[in-house]
Amino acid sequence: MKLSEIRKLSVADLQKEVAARKKELMELRFQASIGQLDKNHRVRETKREIARLLTVLTEKQK
Repeated sequence: MKLSEIRKLSVADLQKEVAARKKELMELRFQASIGQLDKNHRVRETKREIARLLTVLTEKQK
């Protein structure tokens, strides 16, 4: 998800996206721990997406 797309979302949508990404990160970490994760870079990408979402969410709440 690009930053321009993230900025267009409402606060409620941003919160939903953060929750969804955190759930995805948990699943990716679980897959990595049992050795079934094929794309290791997805963990890092998901963490960065969460950070972007939280940054925009903080900006909008101010």
